[in-house]
Amino acid sequence: MKHNYDVVVIGAGPAGLASAIEAKKSGADKVLVIERDREPGGILLQCIHNGFGLHTFKEDLPGPAYAQRFIDEAHALGIDFLLDTMVMEITPERQLWLSSAHKGYFSIDAKAIVLAMGCRERTRPQIRIPGMRPAGVFTAGTAQRWVNVQGYMPGKRFVILGSGDIGMIMARRLTLEGAKVESVLEVQSYLSGLMRNYVQCLEDWVVPLHLRHTVKRVIGKNRVEAVEAVAVDEKWQFIPGTERMIPCDTLLLSVGLIPENELSKKAGILLSPVTGGPIVDQNFQTNLPGIFAAGNVVHVYDLVDYVSEAGNQAGHGAALFANGTLSKPQKSIKVNAGKNVRYVVPQFLDPQALKDEAIVLQCRVTQPIEEDVWFEVRSESQSIVRRSDRYARPGEMVSVKLTPSMFDDVLKAGELFLDIYAKSEA
Repeated sequence: MKHNYDVVVIGAGPAGLASAIEAKKSGADKVLVIERDREPGGILLQCIHNGFGLHTFKEDLPGPAYAQRFIDEAHALGIDFLLDTMVMEITPERQLWLSSAHKGYFSIDAKAIVLAMGCRERTRPQIRIPGMRPAGVFTAGTAQRWVNVQGYMPGKRFVILGSGDIGMIMARRLTLEGAKVESVLEVQSYLSGLMRNYVQCLEDWVVPLHLRHTVKRVIGKNRVEAVEAVAVDEKWQFIPGTERMIPCDTLLLSVGLIPENELSKKAGILLSPVTGGPIVDQNFQTNLPGIFAAGNVVHVYDLVDYVSEAGNQAGHGAALFANGTLSKPQKSIKVNAGKNVRYVVPQFLDPQALKDEAIVLQCRVTQPIEEDVWFEVRSESQSIVRRSDRYARPGEMVSVKLTPSMFDDVLKAGELFLDIYAKSEA
């Protein structure tokens, strides 16, 4: 165990593992990964379904197999791991204070840090569901861990609130285990997760999805006995007369994920009010020099392959910073969320970086556009790039690439805007 490292990565999920590996390959000699769990892999260890690695490995893998490939490579490269250890604090000077049962309370110094703490699920108090407080109300991720890792069934008859990917995947998983999933309720007028999960996990297993519906109250004293479902209007207000009782013994919540950024706030890292994650540049560097962030700690991704790609970028940037070869930008251009766009990552970029390699802008739309659509990056005075697609949906991340051929136009721009709109609006 050393007390000085070139790059320290917080979190051993897909973003953290990819960051550490890329940092090592990019010239960082001493790389450490800190993980609060007893083994690396993060959330992937409980995701036993297939669908991972299609972009990264051109294979269809379950979550643990995808994680193991990165774990094996990290060990082969000589990357250090500190498991069952909590990071209590990081400072702007890149000192980390840690706590573990084996080593007590101690500190480590780093030339560069990558934040890869992932995200957490919204809970019942955060969405304020009225009613009693019986047993049987869980987040979908908690139920996933119980069923897939620990071998426990949390109930027999389920209602799932929210059409997030974890909730839909658990609808299929629970059905396979013999449970009855009565309904999936979604307060929005559109799907929150990927369409492929709707088809494979709900439609194929005859699990009903009710859009613009929510849970009005939970019924039951010691254990959930039923939920009262209700339709909502455009402003999410209950529509009188649409209430109905759904008998069940378990309510699962799949109502959104929150980037895990308590450490970031304490260190003074600027967070986006929209994503809840750090504001970053094209290297995924935060406002504090030498502190980078990658994966779901920045914004919630739809595919793990994209999380790993973000980890690669952050790890590469961290290694360059640690080696003193990451140039300080002479000009920083703000990237704004434009028409029909909820947010854009990165929020700032150095136009000089575009001389040598492409920069990918990632975003999500505010509303689904189910027709031919334009994705356009523009300055205040001109269009820089525009590409088309068949649709745009909030559950699916959108990427637009800036290439070196656009360097002159980007350099001249005061700010950039990313707009998404139907071709019929052009």
